Amino acid sequence: MTTKFLNKTLLTMLATGTLLSACGNIKPEEESKLFEDASSHFKAIPTTLIDKDKNKELIALGKELYLEKALSANGTISCNSCHGLDKFGVDNEATSPGHDGRRGDRNAPTSFNAALHLAQFWDGRAPDVEAQALGPLLNPIEHGLANEKAAMKKLKEVGYEAKFKTVFKGKKNAFTFKNIGVAIGAFERTLLTPSRFDDYLNGDKGALNNQEKRGLKKFMEVGCTTCHNGPALGGELYQKLGLEVPYPTKDKGRFNVTKDPEDIGVFKVPSLRNIEKTFPYFHDGSLKTLDEVIPIMAKHQLGVALTGNEVQDVKAFLGSLTAYRLPQ
Repeated sequence: MTTKFLNKTLLTMLATGTLLSACGNIKPEEESKLFEDASSHFKAIPTTLIDKDKNKELIALGKELYLEKALSANGTISCNSCHGLDKFGVDNEATSPGHDGRRGDRNAPTSFNAALHLAQFWDGRAPDVEAQALGPLLNPIEHGLANEKAAMKKLKEVGYEAKFKTVFKGKKNAFTFKNIGVAIGAFERTLLTPSRFDDYLNGDKGALNNQEKRGLKKFMEVGCTTCHNGPALGGELYQKLGLEVPYPTKDKGRFNVTKDPEDIGVFKVPSLRNIEKTFPYFHDGSLKTLDEVIPIMAKHQLGVALTGNEVQDVKAFLGSLTAYRLPQ
């Protein structure tokens, strides 16, 4: 079996205590335990995944390419069209329109914090952000470029060849399709978004209010951390959608990559960073609000029912994952 995901027994064990009430504030004597538990599941987000000083020119080229509409069949689509730097790395569309208006069948994941993930795309078909950046360029529904040669011709026409030779100086073949991905990937490695939750993990226990702390506690108690953990609160494993209660979807997920029957309906677990801003949700963008998503995920992934108050507490906690400011 090529996909790593945890079994139902473990999730059921983690979900014990689910029906405990979430009402009331976190007591002073509970603060240390809450912080200790949170620190065991999560890590503060790093400031960057690339040396910004050493790679200043490469990152600048990557950002320019990220915004470059010439990298599409009719000059209308850039990476930023679906992964807006002013919209937390998404476009808030269920599925995104491509160069000719046609839409794909999956929701555009955020580019923010994507470099922290074990792989890219909902099905993990690209190993890293450098490889991911190249896929949409040749997709007939997305950027619609015919081939790698067409991409380089378009960039040459708008003056990029000299820029590539400057940034990739010393390399025999500087102006290449692969280096488009290298540059965009370098830029994306800077798109990390610290929030108040990182202040909390770094020791500022007053960074979260009481409702957010109740939500954090409930989030851990019911077993959400089985999948949503680490610095990105997700993105580190694949999981079946509908693990406890079947979830209706025709998308075969990671099976399309591995051809392993065990991977039917399995997707990369999304990051919860900036989740209140990256709606709509799920691989198909079918859910619009966290008020819908939270109880549905509790039911289908954990086999538990949350009260209305518990949903609102978890939602409040998720709000603490929103970045202070948008990366540039």
